[in-house]
Amino acid sequence: MSFRVQPQPPARPNRCQLFGPGSNTKLFAKMAASAADVINLDLEDAVAPDDKAQARANVIEAIGAVDWGNKTLSVRINGLDTPWWYRDVVDLLEQCGDRLDQIMIPKVGCAADIYAVDALVSAIETAKGRSKRIGLEVIIESAAGLAHVEEIAAASPRMQAMSLGAADFAASMGMQTTGIGGTQEDYYMLREGQKYWGDPWHWAQTAIVAACRTHGLLPVDGPFGDFSDDEGYRAQSRRSATLGMVGKWAIHPKQIALANEVFTPSEEKVSEARAILAAMEDAKRTGAGATVFKGRLVDIASIKQAEVIVKQAELIACGV
Repeated sequence: MSFRVQPQPPARPNRCQLFGPGSNTKLFAKMAASAADVINLDLEDAVAPDDKAQARANVIEAIGAVDWGNKTLSVRINGLDTPWWYRDVVDLLEQCGDRLDQIMIPKVGCAADIYAVDALVSAIETAKGRSKRIGLEVIIESAAGLAHVEEIAAASPRMQAMSLGAADFAASMGMQTTGIGGTQEDYYMLREGQKYWGDPWHWAQTAIVAACRTHGLLPVDGPFGDFSDDEGYRAQSRRSATLGMVGKWAIHPKQIALANEVFTPSEEKVSEARAILAAMEDAKRTGAGATVFKGRLVDIASIKQAEVIVKQAELIACGV
């Protein structure tokens, strides 16, 4: 056991991150009224090059004009390899009020990428006397990003969350797939003539979860491209939740309810977790370090597992 206690991630619901292009102003009010916990207004992939400046202006206006309620409000800026990102940051922080919570940085490859954005954000906050500290969330979308995932997670105290961007990640890795998330047709094992499909994103997700949990960030699963496949989205979400991710992107409004369904602990799971905590309290009163619950051994580690479920349910119930 390390002497260093793992920091806690931000205490907020993050079951669903809903994305919408900054070039489509008609979507903003609908996004604000949705059941998503996090709104990501997009200036990057969903916006054509000729529309970048107008999309930025649209987003700046909407941040102040739209009632976003208690949602976490984030803007995905353009990548650091483009000519647009610095203006995204400057205009957002110089022209927006304090309603903006986070900036999402795409295609992060190393800790220096975070430093570049952090330095610019810090300078603007000081110059403008901004009272609210902007958080950073990042997308791991490349071989370099995954290779440096832990140093990225530790790169700045502004860091809040990290997601896997499956499509660009697959391209960077040279993976032979055009699917965005989910099981891939050719990624299977064969036994006695039967195919058994695995999850090609599992190892990358696990690395992201480990880096996030080590440094107190929220690990989030990225997009699922086929928004006509509800069961595929559910299956991907359940695998992600089992691995320790707290939520998933929605690239279509119909995916919001699916994400919230999977990443909200069921009443049955919460009741069982509370019962485990109660059983361990009884055991501690008798001086025991473990006890039997429903025919299985529970101990100190079981308390930690149960506390994760109970805390998540309480955050969601309070709408923190």
